[in-house]
Amino acid sequence: MNPVELAHVHSVEEFEPLAREQIEFSAYSYIAGWAGTGWTVKANREAFARWVLRPRVLIDVSDVRLGTTVLGTPIAVPVMFAPTAIHRLVHPDGELATARAAKQLDTLQVLSTGSSLPLEEVAAVGHKRWFQLYWFTDRGLTEELIQRATAAGFGAIVVTVDSAVPYWREGEERVPLILPPGVTQPNLHSDRELAYEPSLTWRSLDWLRSISPLPIVLKGIVRADDARLAADNGVAAIMVSNHGGRQLDTSAPTLEVLPSIVEAVDERLDGGVRRGTDVLKALALGARAVLLGRPVQWGLGIGGEAGILRMMELVIGEFASAMGLCGCRSVDEITPALVRRNPDPRAGLD
Repeated sequence: MNPVELAHVHSVEEFEPLAREQIEFSAYSYIAGWAGTGWTVKANREAFARWVLRPRVLIDVSDVRLGTTVLGTPIAVPVMFAPTAIHRLVHPDGELATARAAKQLDTLQVLSTGSSLPLEEVAAVGHKRWFQLYWFTDRGLTEELIQRATAAGFGAIVVTVDSAVPYWREGEERVPLILPPGVTQPNLHSDRELAYEPSLTWRSLDWLRSISPLPIVLKGIVRADDARLAADNGVAAIMVSNHGGRQLDTSAPTLEVLPSIVEAVDERLDGGVRRGTDVLKALALGARAVLLGRPVQWGLGIGGEAGILRMMELVIGEFASAMGLCGCRSVDEITPALVRRNPDPRAGLD
């Protein structure tokens, strides 16, 4: 799909069916996949319908500013790229195109351990970046990844903590992922043990600190008590995330758990965001920023870097409009007073 055709895509929801038409079916199934019945994927989206906006009026919104900071790093908009694997499944430029789009937008990319390009090559684009870490039973491989990310100038280590045991994905059993010729995960070693470490505890973070000076972010927190433990253990931030519904079926929707944990630690929200109004609701409920996962790959799949930029243009445009219409001139003016529970008891149940 060329950029002229991209101009005719007018919502984020339109990207997925277009991507499904253009990318190989097993790749599409892998990216779209979910745990168990897929209930959590659906629930993540439905949660946004259970909140409504309460706009303020007669406020000078001639200058609406979208920028914020994450761990001290300024970004132009509070929408970042979540860590998703193997971007070359959908486009030959893979994570390089994603990094270039992040740089153009002046936002931050969280690079997956399972990237289809070496982490150093993606880092060379020169954008703002964090590295997502799967902690393997092979401690040497885990240490190697951390040290490489540190040397390559990544700004934080994002440890995925919701993958202690193998996930249950019926869809991947039906349609196994087939990597196309030449597409690999070069940050990993095919001759090394790639099982995730099931014995991690809060004390395990001490070892990570001993080998890297980077801030630690935990991805996969959905409980207030775990958020408090993260703060008590010196974690710099958390990502309120249920892995986009890909790990544990019937896990609570991320937007629903956000209010209960927001005061425990500086955090971001990952799961179900599709609209600019979703971004506003998440920030109103206390998120510092949100992360987009699947929509980034759908945009990449139908238009490469230009596809991601068009997808983000739609999200950012609606977010800026919603901010102004709600009387917010900066993200600091987005407060819980801007939202309330939807009075329709059927909201989010379609």
